[in-house]
Order: sequence, then structure tokens, then C-alpha cells
Amino acid sequence: MPHLVVPPVIPPRPLAVFTTAPDRQIRFSRSNVRADEVAAVMEALHGDHHAGNGAFTARCHQRLEAMVPGTRALATHSCTGALEMASLLLDLEPGDEVIMPSWTFASTANAVVLRGAVPVFVDVMPDTLNINVDLAAEAVTDKTRAIFCVHYAGVGCDMEALQALCDRHGLALVEDAAQAVGATWRGRALGGIGDIGTFSFHASKNISCGEGGALLVKSPEHMARAEMLWEKGTDRVRFGRGEVTAYEWQTVGSSFLPSEITAALLDAALRNEPTKTARRVAAWNHYDQQLRAAGVDRHLVLPDIPADAAHNGHIYHMRTADQAARDALKADMARVGVEVTTHYQPLHLTPAGLRYGRLSGPDDVTVRASRTLLRLPMDGSISRDAQDQVIRALLTVLPA
Repeated sequence: MPHLVVPPVIPPRPLAVFTTAPDRQIRFSRSNVRADEVAAVMEALHGDHHAGNGAFTARCHQRLEAMVPGTRALATHSCTGALEMASLLLDLEPGDEVIMPSWTFASTANAVVLRGAVPVFVDVMPDTLNINVDLAAEAVTDKTRAIFCVHYAGVGCDMEALQALCDRHGLALVEDAAQAVGATWRGRALGGIGDIGTFSFHASKNISCGEGGALLVKSPEHMARAEMLWEKGTDRVRFGRGEVTAYEWQTVGSSFLPSEITAALLDAALRNEPTKTARRVAAWNHYDQQLRAAGVDRHLVLPDIPADAAHNGHIYHMRTADQAARDALKADMARVGVEVTTHYQPLHLTPAGLRYGRLSGPDDVTVRASRTLLRLPMDGSISRDAQDQVIRALLTVLPA
């Protein structure tokens, strides 16, 4: 299973299980802000430009475009905002349909619903929990305008199959790459393969500025319009470049910019992306190597990474036999000092999902994942000792 960064193979070492209470609590995630990132924020604070679209924002755009070749980037206040911009760029209207996985965060669907369009939910693949392309194909109708795919856990969807499906029906392909910064599919950066890509830099993500995101587009037409959407529907960006003598309200839009203070933190975080991603993937690999060597995969379903996906170590998840086993394991891990968490509820079964969207086809994999999946502690600064405590805890509470 190739990963973005493959550290030297270390022979598994025995990890004694607990015989007494653990010496400390392991939280699911912690913030990871480096000294140079703090310094960047202080530089912005001491500067004379605190609103959006200043020098730090421009640097973020340059870094993102270098990371995802062939795209133009706009930093946003969140990935939610970037998804809403994507829906605006697609001119979604009431009655239009957008196919997406039910196994995703509410923002993916909200962006569509805000335009009056209908999210059409489909099931996911049992190995990656990414959108099932065959079911997406069956969900296409004469009202379908786009497919929103989600790269769960930073593992790429089958982009060739999705692109072929979209080409066949004249649909737009939007990548919800909120979890996939620094990950690739067949050597191509996720977020830059479809027509539009979106990133998240939320505090829970590998690269963070607290709250933040980015929109990535490939066509000049999309970029020209996106700049106006980004600046409240005006041509203020063109005015700043000296292309017009005054800026005016041109189209519908909103305030999607981050402040320069947020952009300063993001700029520094993006500069550190290779190091942060390498640390995260190394931690993911340590979990995977040690747990498989200890035989944990006899009791739990561990991640299955396609050969074409170089992931970014965003999530290390495991699945139990049923919900009762999941709930018991979560409680047992808490008892021995380790915080593990569940993840999504199927969107098609939520109150808003039932009101605004509809399910196409079966939902078996999504529903089962919602009842059986747990995520292990993971962040950019998790130590090897902390990971080993997590592994010892699992070996303590699982059957021999």
C-alpha cells in the first residue's frame, strides 16, 4: 500500500498491555501550531492591512497553486464557503440535482440546498468509504447537474471513473477535498482533478489556520467569476489590479475572504505542509504496521488503501462487527485513558437530509459505517509513545 511518504520499515516491537491504569489520557486530537506560524500571525497583527486580500493572502494563493498544478486558488474563510462558491459557479437552480455520498459532512449538502437544488445521496465503497461510482451512474437523471465527490480520510476517489461518468452526461465534477490536502490520485494532486476543488484548513485538519478553506478552479471563466463571488459580487479584485477605474456590484456574491491575520497563519502552515504531511503519514503507518503485526485485524476492519492513492494520513479508522461492539470498544478505550471517536451520521437519514434531499439506491455501507466506525487519536504532533499507549489500550480491551 504506497503512501505519500513511506518511512523505513521498522520491525514490530512487542507492546505490553496495561496491567494498571494508564499514566495519562490520550486525547483524540490536539492543535499543532509551530513557532514560525505564531511569528507570522504577529507580523500580520503589527502590519497595517488586517482585512482580506493582502500580501499574506496572495502568498497563500501562490503556495496552493504550486501544490495543485494547473489550478487557480482563492483562500476562503472555510471549506463550507468554498463549497458554496462552487455551487454558485455552477449556477445551480431550484430543481437541479447534485449526486454526492451520504457519508460526508453537512457542508457538502448545504452548499447545494442553499441554491434550491436537491442533494441526491448514494452509498459508498466498502473499502475506502468513497462514493460508489456505479451507484452514482444509476442516480443520474435529466435534472442532474453535477457530482460532488468526497475524498474520505484523504484517500482519493476513483477519479478516472468519475470523470468518465461526468463526461458521458455533461456533468460538472466537484472535489470536496476537505480532508485531502497533500494527497494524490495516480500522482495528481487531489482538489485539482475535477472542474472545481475545495480544501479545508479547519483546526481538525492536517494543515490548519483555525478556520479556513480554499477554492481551486481550472478554467479562466470560473476564475473570473469566482473573484467576483469572493468579493461580495463586485469587481474589486480587477480594480485592485488596475483593470477597471472603479469597482461595482456585478453579480450575486458574498464575503468569502479570510482576514490577513488568518491568511498569515495559513501561509506559514502551507509552507510547513511537506513536513506536517510526512509526520502525519509516518504516524498513520506506525498504527497500521503495529496493529496488523499484533493481529488486531482479526477483530477489526482496518483501512484499505487503493494502490493508486497516496493519502495524507488524515484519519486512522477501524470498524467493528456491529454497533454494540463499537460502543463497547469506545467505552473500554475511554476507561483505559484513550479518546476514540465515531464519525458521520448518514446524511440521508438526518432531519435535514430527509427534508431537502433523497437517497438513490441502497445505503448498506454508509449505515454500517456510521454504526461501526471509530477513529484513533491522530494529529500532527502525536508522539510515538502516545501512539504506543493507544495500541496497548486496544490490545488490552480486545479479545486475545
